[in-house]
Amino acid sequence: MINFKQEIAKEIAKATNLNEKELENYIEIPPDSNMGDYAFPCFKLAKELRKAPPMIANDIKGIIKLDSNLIEKMDVVGGYLNFYINKKALIKEVLEEMNKKKEEFGSSTIGEGKNIVIDYSAPNIAKPFHIGHLRSTVIGGALYNIYNFLGYHSIGINHLGDYGTQFGKLIEAYKRWGTEYDIDNNPIDELTKMYIRINQLCKEDEDVLNACRDNFKKLEDGDPYCTELWENFRKVSLEEFKKVYELLGSKFDSWNGEAFYSDKMGEVVELLEKTGKLIESEGARIIPLDDKNMAPCIIGKTNGSTTYATRDLAAILYRARTYDFYKALYVTSYEQILHFSQVFEVAKLLGLDPKYTDNLYHVPFGMVQLKNGKVSTREGNIIKLEDLLNESISRAKEIIEEKNPNLENKEDVAKKVGIGAIIFNDLSNSRIKDEIFDWDTILNFNGETGPYVQYIYVRTKSVLDKAGYLPKIEEIDFDLISDKESIAILKLLYSFGDVVKQAADKNEPSIISRFLIDLSQAFSSFYNEHHIIVDDKKVQDARLYLTYCVGTVLKTGAKLLGISMPDRM
Repeated sequence: MINFKQEIAKEIAKATNLNEKELENYIEIPPDSNMGDYAFPCFKLAKELRKAPPMIANDIKGIIKLDSNLIEKMDVVGGYLNFYINKKALIKEVLEEMNKKKEEFGSSTIGEGKNIVIDYSAPNIAKPFHIGHLRSTVIGGALYNIYNFLGYHSIGINHLGDYGTQFGKLIEAYKRWGTEYDIDNNPIDELTKMYIRINQLCKEDEDVLNACRDNFKKLEDGDPYCTELWENFRKVSLEEFKKVYELLGSKFDSWNGEAFYSDKMGEVVELLEKTGKLIESEGARIIPLDDKNMAPCIIGKTNGSTTYATRDLAAILYRARTYDFYKALYVTSYEQILHFSQVFEVAKLLGLDPKYTDNLYHVPFGMVQLKNGKVSTREGNIIKLEDLLNESISRAKEIIEEKNPNLENKEDVAKKVGIGAIIFNDLSNSRIKDEIFDWDTILNFNGETGPYVQYIYVRTKSVLDKAGYLPKIEEIDFDLISDKESIAILKLLYSFGDVVKQAADKNEPSIISRFLIDLSQAFSSFYNEHHIIVDDKKVQDARLYLTYCVGTVLKTGAKLLGISMPDRM
């Protein structure tokens, strides 16, 4: 499609002899469409050109010559030069691009030949897959889809928490009380009870905590008893996790967890030793980071066992060599900001090409809060994610029974609505914000929710089904969809490709969620103001094609977030 912003910047660059790309970045979209479709803030040039912004705006207006087939008028308001797109050009660009790309409308090839490693979900083995793991799973899954849509090759890694002192604790619990729990028939719940119990004992008795640490050291050293227990804990946990991933539609290209790097940490230690920066401190081995205003990064504990940081450094080495990544993203809570700041800084000492170490990104997110406080496995305050998803499906089914009891495929629709509601709720706000989980808003069909977007999509399908045909692009009279409501939709559709790019640039799926709400609301206004099925076939054809465009982009955008659309509701 024609890049209107680029065309404007090109002409301003000619008039001012300034950098075109820089000028393009200055161009804004006014908050009110009555003020134009694009605005150039001349304040940005006041210092360089030594003139008042309104004078600069008038000077540029008098010099530049924009094709009237693209920009129909310009005006000056204060220090802004406002531009109004030719409506017919906008309509033509959007509809012809849709006709050409269909479900790929908004996609790009900017990432061609570049690998994006995304580390997400990563639940802990032998613990419930609870509501607190939802955010990493759906944010990472959305980023996986978004980058693929832009031509990158996404590599999804589930860096399972299958190593560490927690397993020393579980092994100790099993030694003490294993016969008291029915692990064979109800593994995760029983292991959780044991974990909570041993944690309480560790708080009361330092000797028990030390025994747990010793168990983990034995596991690292390959002790047969500890290894056999650990392997069984991992096996039963993965069987449970995969039920949840199937409900969410999550996919991964690698399940290499922390344990995978157990034989790769020696190289990390050797490389760090060669730098001379790995030192002993109070019995532990550390890399000081005082010069970066950070606490030291602990590489080895006092008992000789390794740390999360050591394993993450081994993972960076492995992923750089195996995937030759363009970017590596780590989708974890904001509680780990310091950890990743330390690890990324130490990674620069491993001798890797800076193209890898300069492109490690932590993608932090806020916590999921219940109405009665924070989620914690140790305290037993958890909601299992499988139970939550099934509850959402059940509630969606109840709503369907109440509103449309004769609906076909009720089970399938309830699943799409219930799961979609949970995912959209998680991705609807900036990821860094804490999320309060509240059923009253999640399944609301009238709010800014997943079910509302699905409902609007179903409405577009219903209109097209009622018409019984989709007109050909050659049959569309562009002038018949130049009204205010249609143009509002077309501007949003035109921006979809940029919206996806922004979501990738900021690793922020909520930008797409916000777009889907805006597009849904714009279509609702259009639907309320204009009959689509009408006697005048030319009018009907134009409105039908616009309806098809909206439905297609709603479905594509939802798919990027990991949400499936029902055909009926």
